[in-house]
This record gives sequence, structure tokens and C-alpha cells, in this order.
Amino acid sequence: MTKQSKHLGISRRDLILTSAALGASGALRGPFGASAARAEGKTLDMWWWGEQELPGLQAFVDDSVKNYSAATVKTMLQDTAVVISQFQTAAAAGKAPDIQYLWNGIYHMESVWLGYLRALNGLVKDDVITASGPTLLSHFGGNVYRLGWYPLPMIWIYNKDLYDKAGLNADVPPKTWDEFLSACDKLKSKDIAPVGGGIQDGYWGEWYFGHALAQNVDNAGEVIDLFTGERDFRDPKYHEHWVRLEDLKKAGFLNSEMSSTELYPGIDMIVAGKVGAGLSIGARMPADSKQTNGRIGTMVMPTYGKGKLAGMPILDAQGLGISADSKNPEDAAAFLEYLQSPERLKVFHEKTGWIPSNTTFDVSVIDDESVRSMWQNWGLSPNIPYLSNLVPGQFYDQALLPTAQQVVSGKMTGAEAGDLAAKVAKEWRDFNPDMVGNYRKWAADLAG
Repeated sequence: MTKQSKHLGISRRDLILTSAALGASGALRGPFGASAARAEGKTLDMWWWGEQELPGLQAFVDDSVKNYSAATVKTMLQDTAVVISQFQTAAAAGKAPDIQYLWNGIYHMESVWLGYLRALNGLVKDDVITASGPTLLSHFGGNVYRLGWYPLPMIWIYNKDLYDKAGLNADVPPKTWDEFLSACDKLKSKDIAPVGGGIQDGYWGEWYFGHALAQNVDNAGEVIDLFTGERDFRDPKYHEHWVRLEDLKKAGFLNSEMSSTELYPGIDMIVAGKVGAGLSIGARMPADSKQTNGRIGTMVMPTYGKGKLAGMPILDAQGLGISADSKNPEDAAAFLEYLQSPERLKVFHEKTGWIPSNTTFDVSVIDDESVRSMWQNWGLSPNIPYLSNLVPGQFYDQALLPTAQQVVSGKMTGAEAGDLAAKVAKEWRDFNPDMVGNYRKWAADLAG
């Protein structure tokens, strides 16, 4: 395994485990037992992940295989650290499971390029694929390789009580950057830290990149061009997001503890009324809204850019796919369709308290108005993919995380961040010519 493959397996995803809102434990679990439905004849193997970030998913999987009669489904919950490497090792030996859990973007696309995954179109019904919302980042060569399982809306949140205290309209969050800066001024005048969170572990910088780079691009393929060399981070519009972050720092709008606070404790500060606004994920909203009696609002990042993706809600999704090794791909597809059936979607919500990734899900069962509104705006309205899922591992570690950390600490300017990003992107290209070729082919699918 390369350093990048190790990165794909844990360094981006281990942060999710600390989410207090979902009650997840930060410890990795293993070894994992297996469960199976009891059926005669056909047998399917399914390796999956997600209980670690979404408690109750194990109960949903167990209930689903128990009630599935068309095949015996043997399931194994994977350790976070080996989700990708375990699958790729098995696939290389011709021993991969029929059904495999897949993170989005580059986190599964490498397996597509290695020939380890089957295209789902032609196996799974087209309307099921579409309704599941696998996102554009699951497309390559005109094919779709994942079915959406559960969604991760990438959101900005704000504390309505603090907005009230500053004389702002808490029911109408700022939509433009100028409106946002005006709100920050009013919050600061009341001795409230206007925006921020925690960036000590670096992951806030990943989330910020996914939101802010979208401001100045027209499609996801344009982002690929920044890594393949057709475009350059030194172009002002491709590092403006770091310049805007520098402006927030210079204006004194970022909370003073930001550099010494990690991602999720930083979100907790917004919920606790210590910071006005910042970045979060939709899966936290049920608990955060309950804790504050509905006083956490959601918004899209206020717009400053002129790209076609500016001002659009961002929706990521966890997913499932079918391995190229499967001897029973039609049966695997049938089980995936079963998981997307109305009855299973209802059970998913009952077991996890979260929303399944399916646009046909009956949102009327969601009791919390703020959660229901968020899903209407992020899941059921036009949205864009999470662009940080396109980033090569070397760039992630050497540019994406440290740039934002350095800008927030006042040790780097936005323009200098663009210089570093361009340097690391070139080093990655020079060292990974095969990957560059695959990225260029992928860009054609993402430009649509």
C-alpha cells in the first residue's frame, strides 16, 4: 500500500468518529463479528462500515439481512483503518466480497481504476440509482459505481440566540459575503466571536476548502484541472478562498481559541453559544437542534465568488457498490435495491435516527422542523458534490490541511497558501503520472 492508500483509509475519516452529536466512540473497533440472513441457496458477502459514525446502523444491517429471503447475506463490519486496504487486498487476490462499503470520490475511485468494482448501471435499476443520490463523484467513464446509503450534508451553522443578541434577523442568515461581514461586525461589537471553530487537527481546513473553492469554479472537473496542471492554484481566483480566510483573521472575526481547538469541540462552541457561526455536518443537526431547542440555524456559505457552484448546498453521501469479483452480481444488485425499498428506508430512520440517502424518503416522519428544512434544502433541492473528495492524498496532507492552519494562525497569507498548493500539486503530478492520466479521464465525467 502507498502512503496515499493509507491516507485514504483513515486520515480523512477518523475525524468523524469523535462526533459527540452521534454518540460515536473515538476508538477503533475490531475484530468484528459477522451476521447472516438465513436463506437457502444463494449467498452474498457484504463488507460494510458506518456504525462507528452512525450508531444504530448495525441494528439496521442486522434487521435487513434477517428479513431478506432471496439470499443468505453474510456481513462484516470493517475497522476504519482498513476499509480500503482490506477490500483492495482481497480484490487483488480475487477474493473480494460481493458488496463493499465505499466512501465517495477518490476514496473509491482508485478501486474503479484498478478494476475492482462493477458499474451499477445495467445491474441496479436506473431510478433506484438516481433516487439514492450517489453524487457526481461516483461517475467514471459514463458509468456509476456506487449506490447512496446515507447522506452527509455539508453545512454552515449559526447560533440564533447570538444572532438575536447582536440585533440580527436570526431567521434570515446572510447570503452574500458582504452581508456576512456586516453580521460579523455586529457580533464582534457585542463581544461575540463571529465565526470559527477548531482547526488544531487540520480538518476544519478540509471542510472550508470544500465549501469555499466551490465559489470560483463552474464544475467539479475544473477542480481536477488544478491537480493535473491545466489550471493553477497561483491564479488568484483559485486561492481567493484562503485570502478570504486571511481577511477574517485580520478583522479579528475568528475565535481566539481556533488554533488550539479541534474540529468537533469547535462545533460544540457554536452550539454552546461561544461562537456565532461555522462549519458542521448535517448528521449533527438532530442532536444539536435538540440541545438548543431549535436554536441552531443552517445556511450555505455566503457567496463572494462568481463560479456556477457558488451559493449551492453541498451534499456528500456514503455508499455501497458491487465488486468485480462477485459471482452473483445480479443477486447483489437485488439486495442493494432491497435496502432502498420504502420499508427499509423507514427502518433505517427508526434504527439510526438519521435520514437514508433516498429522495423518495417520506420526510414527514422527521419531527424536528430544522432538520426537516435542512434535508429539504440540501437533499431534495439542487446541490453540488463535496469537492474535497477529489483531492490526492499527498495534496491533502501537505497542502490542504496546513494551508488553512497557517492562515488561521497568521503565519501565511492567502497568496502564499496558493503558492504552496501549486508546488505540492506539481510534485504530485511529477511523481504520479498514471494517476494524472486517470484524473484527466475523470474530469470529463465531472465537467457535466
